[in-house]
Amino acid sequence: MQATVGDQLHIHSKSVGMVDRIGEIIEVRGADGEPPYLVRFEDGHDGLVYPGPDCVVEHQQEHR
Repeated sequence: MQATVGDQLHIHSKSVGMVDRIGEIIEVRGADGEPPYLVRFEDGHDGLVYPGPDCVVEHQQEHR
């Protein structure tokens, strides 16, 4: 998985009734765009994310 600042991280819900989470990648801490990522989520909080198999990076050009 590779990302750049400004891409979005989409975390798919694992349980029925729970919503997906989407956030903007504000810092890439791994080498060559690899995790971990510092993500600013829609609710305003920032978190350090090591994406799992339920995550997808949506690159900037894809969501324009």
